[in-house]
Amino acid sequence: MQKYTGKYWMILAPLVKKSLKKHLGKSFAAGTMKKAKMEYRAMLNRVDDIGADNPMASNIYMSFVFFAVYRAANGKITVDILRKIAHEAIEWKPLQYMGLFINANKPGGINAIRKMMLKNAEWLEKHPKYKKVSWDFNFDESKHRDGYYYHFTQCPLNNFARREGLLEVLPVMCDMDFLTAGLMHAKLHRENTLAGGGKICDYWYVGDKNNSPR
Repeated sequence: MQKYTGKYWMILAPLVKKSLKKHLGKSFAAGTMKKAKMEYRAMLNRVDDIGADNPMASNIYMSFVFFAVYRAANGKITVDILRKIAHEAIEWKPLQYMGLFINANKPGGINAIRKMMLKNAEWLEKHPKYKKVSWDFNFDESKHRDGYYYHFTQCPLNNFARREGLLEVLPVMCDMDFLTAGLMHAKLHRENTLAGGGKICDYWYVGDKNNSPR
């Protein structure tokens, strides 16, 4: 059970509802979002607790908005439509300001990504009881000369999706990594995902102006 917080729902639900109206109509959007709000709470009750203060918990809170909407629609939302909805949510104007603070084309931008991931890993080291259920961090700064690389061998979203029969939806959430990378003027290079049956989820961020990363 992951502790409930409504702030992610309050931010994302209006954006999702707007997209649902656009693609499937006002009546469908209203009914689906009403059901999805209850499903959102129910999913948080069923997922593994990775710690309310875990900086990675935001991935669960945000992804579950889309999981809940998909489940509440009872098969009337396709994975392709859900992907469009997720992409449109990322286009929310305030999110675009991220690029003002993190620019992966500059050394300071890559370093900001590095610091963020190291901070997340440090939190987990200080809370070892969550190590078996949270994302794990595996860093290798010798793997590439450019950018920043790390990978996970476990993912609570992957575990939940497999238990709940939502594996077909999980790649939509994985795709969000590419979109958020773009907000930081970065390209995400990835070869494997747990959702796709791989043994790891790998992340290699480089500036989006680097056409031949090493």
